[in-house]
Amino acid sequence: MLKGSLCTLRHLLGTDLNAFIALVNDLPSRGDYFSGHFKSPEAMRKDFMQTAFVTEDSELFVVEDLRHHIVGVITHFKSRTPTSREIGYRLFDVELSGQGYTTEALRLLTDYLFRVHTWHRLEVLAAPGNVASLRVAQKCGYREDGTLRGAFFINGRHEDVKVLGLLRPEWERSAGMVP
Repeated sequence: MLKGSLCTLRHLLGTDLNAFIALVNDLPSRGDYFSGHFKSPEAMRKDFMQTAFVTEDSELFVVEDLRHHIVGVITHFKSRTPTSREIGYRLFDVELSGQGYTTEALRLLTDYLFRVHTWHRLEVLAAPGNVASLRVAQKCGYREDGTLRGAFFINGRHEDVKVLGLLRPEWERSAGMVP
């Protein structure tokens, strides 16, 4: 469990599963930047029973507020290179936007990944128009590396995606670990 001043990151519990499935499949909360495809509740339950959404290739955390309500999700997963991890995040209620939950969740996960693992690079991918997501990554020290043209397929269209990265030495400097 990773604790911050606004939220806690923790693995999903069996008692959370029904509520989590409903949150993941709530189309209005997805906005313009997430796929409109539903995830099968049966497939999600089966995957949870087999892996609890934690494997060598990926690890899912729920973002829980101070009242123990699940307000979002953050995950890290295998990237294109063996020394990198990609991070994805989503807030479930748009009314909570701008309150710091996603920024704190990304900071907590970034610190955890660099402290516990040997990865050299973490990255966040976001649509160019997803200003809120880009700003979250930038506030956490991620810098724009470039644009992958037509790399996302969302809502029936191929979309560009911006790549933001944070290297271990950059994180170490910002964390005061090296002079």
